[in-house]
Amino acid sequence: MFAKAFRVKSNTAIKGSERRKLRADVTAVFPTLGTDQVSEVVPGKEELNIVKLYAHRGDAVTVYVSGGNPILFELEKNLYPTVYTLWSYPDLLATFTTWPLVLEKLVGGADLMLPGLVVPPAGLPQVQKGDLCAIALVGNRAPVAIGVAAMSTAEMLTSGLKGRGFSVLHTYQDHLCSTFRISSSLRNLRFLTVTVALWICMRSGDKSSPPSIAPLALDPPDLSEEKGSVQADTTLQGDMRRLTLEGEEEEGEVQQRCGEKSPSEATEDPSVGGLSPELTDSKTLQEQMDELLQRCFLRALKYRVKKADLPLLTSTLLGSHMFSCCPEGRQLDIKKSSYKKLSKFLQHMQQEQIIQVQELSKGVESIVAVDWKHPRITSLVIPEPSPTSQTIQEGSREQPYHPPDIKSLYCVPASMTLLFQESGHKKGSILEGSEVRTIVINYAKKNDLVDADNKNLVKLDPILCDCILEKGEQHTVMKLPWDSLLNRCLEKLQPAYQVTFPGQEPIVKKGKICPIEITLAQRASNKKVTVVRNLEAYGLDPCSVATILQQRCQASTTVTPAPGTKDILQVQIQGNQIHHLGRLLLEEYRLPRKHIQGLEKAPKPGKKK
Repeated sequence: MFAKAFRVKSNTAIKGSERRKLRADVTAVFPTLGTDQVSEVVPGKEELNIVKLYAHRGDAVTVYVSGGNPILFELEKNLYPTVYTLWSYPDLLATFTTWPLVLEKLVGGADLMLPGLVVPPAGLPQVQKGDLCAIALVGNRAPVAIGVAAMSTAEMLTSGLKGRGFSVLHTYQDHLCSTFRISSSLRNLRFLTVTVALWICMRSGDKSSPPSIAPLALDPPDLSEEKGSVQADTTLQGDMRRLTLEGEEEEGEVQQRCGEKSPSEATEDPSVGGLSPELTDSKTLQEQMDELLQRCFLRALKYRVKKADLPLLTSTLLGSHMFSCCPEGRQLDIKKSSYKKLSKFLQHMQQEQIIQVQELSKGVESIVAVDWKHPRITSLVIPEPSPTSQTIQEGSREQPYHPPDIKSLYCVPASMTLLFQESGHKKGSILEGSEVRTIVINYAKKNDLVDADNKNLVKLDPILCDCILEKGEQHTVMKLPWDSLLNRCLEKLQPAYQVTFPGQEPIVKKGKICPIEITLAQRASNKKVTVVRNLEAYGLDPCSVATILQQRCQASTTVTPAPGTKDILQVQIQGNQIHHLGRLLLEEYRLPRKHIQGLEKAPKPGKKK
């Protein structure tokens, strides 16, 4: 909430009545605090200001400031403590622990994901969804952030500690802390110029750093003996930071987590990704990514790139060849390597005389020569799969996608059972539109309801009146044309649908089928991402779609649970990729346009995506 600068509306000293009301509110919200502790939180005589401000998203927030530090803030009539208050009362809220390197991302506005939690021997604190919680770092019980639990502790454990765990509201070192700290310093240095005062504030450093409070549980090194524990070395902290944060986009990259394995899982199974057994815990994540990057590069040159392809754009080498050479279960991400950029990596390969790179046009580099006799290329050997694994792979090989046959159906509600019971149908019966039409026509003819003077009109008997007429029409509408009668019947029936995949039994469900929903969203630094969900309803695997889009768009993708759902995944692609997504769904998967929403948001030709 305070990740960006906010606008202050007013700053006034608190009145006596407001101070008493604040004490009563603190007592009600935090009943574990005694009378003396409440008096310490809301002092009786010390200076206490009420600051009303607007956060960068427009939220109206009231902040209570004492001694230059914010101690409480109020949002939508809910009272929250700041980290300064929690340092004095660390047990005021249920506290969860994460890694120190995560803090910088939390300060930037990211939410805390469950894979980043450190589970103590006694287990996680018991909380319910929506409970206010504190977040501390390994080795220090002093909270550095507060957030709202996105699920209960039981749901966290059931999910296998995957997904978003906490919506972070406030952190140490965010703008709520830094703004008031500098304001306090400037007030004390008001006899100096503003420039000199700011310089002194920066030189003096942070005078309100978190205190050192020993944790109640064992430190992470002691947890290594427990099954499933996580080592607290610097390398894994960096890895947990990448796995933990929602929307982490370093320089616009969105990591694709679908199908990734943790370093510990990858090293336990040397066959994963086709990497050598030397990938052990002794290698850092960066070293592992360097090895994977070089392996994909050499494999692409040996098995995919031909002499006729030269000159080859470096971007094409990465998007069309190296990504597809990445072993199953691994994710190639240059940002996680020591090279950081493709151009720097290719320069290193050029120094080894494997390739020759030239800038054939301004700002565009191409590979113009490859030494296929280089020892590193000739010595590359891809291990052949064992007969068992080969059989499994052949059995699990993806079949070409065929769109399902989707048919609209109708369900008989309780209010229309009298109309359909003569034809042998009861409440809950599923019918096609043609069946409904036949039943209504037969009913009208059987009960002699066709107007003798005009065959296009149908007289309404009491059953038809009760089934299709509104309350105000009961005594005014006596006849209806056939088309109007049939349309009204269909409108009164409950919707249902049938999905039939090739070679499978039809699946019938009540309600309307959810369309594939494509939306654009803003992320950090006003960067756009494309989000698509409900692919599963049409027999599409979100992970496979993400992999295809990553290669075609040459943009990073990620697959995460859709907010507010349990079994639905959403694919997120960096940038506005609706044009590529539309071509994939309409032309290749041949899905009907009526089942896809959001295609109109594709970038217009000639405009920047």
